[in-house]
Amino acid sequence: MTGPSLPIVPPAGAAGRPDSSAHADSSGHADGAGAVPAQPVTLRVGLGGAAASGSLFDRIGGAPTFDRLVRRFYEGVQHDEVIWPMYPADDLEGAIWRLSQFLQQYWGGPSTYSEQRGHPRLRMRHNPFRITPEAREHWLQHMHDAVESLGLAPLDEAELWGYLDRAAHAMTNAFD
Repeated sequence: MTGPSLPIVPPAGAAGRPDSSAHADSSGHADGAGAVPAQPVTLRVGLGGAAASGSLFDRIGGAPTFDRLVRRFYEGVQHDEVIWPMYPADDLEGAIWRLSQFLQQYWGGPSTYSEQRGHPRLRMRHNPFRITPEAREHWLQHMHDAVESLGLAPLDEAELWGYLDRAAHAMTNAFD
């Protein structure tokens, strides 16, 4: 069963302009009957939200948002018996700072991380730890909870989560 057929109506003010995908004759008229004129597309971060422009760092609120993200992530990690042993309990604040600064820099914020620690070299820095698919999934669960706690616009959340998911998979280095 299919739903009702809805007519395609050109946006207001678009009448009379030929569709860029249709061929125009010498008079400038499109050869496609009822062709819809081409319109610029504005990608929005949420329903009726702002246009998705600029860096993610700026769009989601800068350093305070990344700090909240990382602190929420570590709240979960501290109670996880699979991955907590990989973290420096005696330098939790240092770990929080490093992750927050790395993410800020990656997403368009200040370059403090690289200025103080050099190139991120994520694979090299994570290589000493045995990161199994199980550990990766625990990491992803805590990070997912942290990302969701921010209440970001859907496009911003998807962009951030997509990177975190890919990065977690890239850090996996033990498969037994």
